[in-house]
Amino acid sequence: MKIAILSRNAKLYSTRRLVAAAEARGHQVRVIDALRCYMNITAHNPQIHYRGEILEDFDAVIPRIGASITFYGTAVLRQFEMMNVYPLNESVAISRSRDKLRSLQLLSRKGIGLPVTGFAHSPDDIQDLLGIVGGAPAVIKLLEGTQGIGVVLAETQGAAESVIQAFMGMKQHILVQEFIKEAKGADIRAFVVGGKVVAAMKRQAKEGEFRSNLHRGGSASLCRITPEERSVAIRAARVMGLNVCGVDLLRSNHGPVVMEVNSSPGLEGIESASGKDIADMIIQFIEQNVGTKESGRRTQTKGKG
Repeated sequence: MKIAILSRNAKLYSTRRLVAAAEARGHQVRVIDALRCYMNITAHNPQIHYRGEILEDFDAVIPRIGASITFYGTAVLRQFEMMNVYPLNESVAISRSRDKLRSLQLLSRKGIGLPVTGFAHSPDDIQDLLGIVGGAPAVIKLLEGTQGIGVVLAETQGAAESVIQAFMGMKQHILVQEFIKEAKGADIRAFVVGGKVVAAMKRQAKEGEFRSNLHRGGSASLCRITPEERSVAIRAARVMGLNVCGVDLLRSNHGPVVMEVNSSPGLEGIESASGKDIADMIIQFIEQNVGTKESGRRTQTKGKG
């Protein structure tokens, strides 16, 4: 097969591993910077141009689209889909998962456990909003934040009100969530490939920090998850319509709750913690599914909404 990897940096661990895994299985691989792609949008012969050439004859595309380029990156991926190239994750599924509010609403509709979450526009509703999530301490998140950036733990009612007022004053949309104290600064990343949890790791926040993101100094270790946690992760991936994703879970007193479904999860942490060749599993999944559905689409895992 001829596989395109949409990545802005060929030297990143995840990109290098996917290239190596694909080449080891006899495939041709090319890393393509989505921001250098430009498109000819026409009814009968849609094309993608890249640095002066026309990209063609690809069988599959692996999107590694960063949050900061979601709009343009998914537009490029959509163009590949128009050219009947099989997408590891579809553009609509990536867009769905990147919208934090929409993704939580979709998960909620399917009865998947979530932290109690509030969303409001007017500063006049702040006190009632905090009441919805059980008051302080509360977690306040920017809708556009990634990798733990724009996430604040407000430990008192006054602090929570001040932070929310400040964000609203800057015209930022925010979510307010209950603080899951019993999680003790740890979460679980369940890595899903093709409707199965293939590996899981526990991420522990560093001392004095409640965000467990590895980019924030958290540590990762191998984790055995419960059947309920496995089921929640698989269902969350299905709702988002993602074939490959990282589902971030917290262990709460009322069962596992989903914090986020990541459509472009890093491989370094999960491969190091689990010792598994996740990149090879992803390439095998592509091999099994290229050409099995018209236009490379898998209706089995497609979400709604």
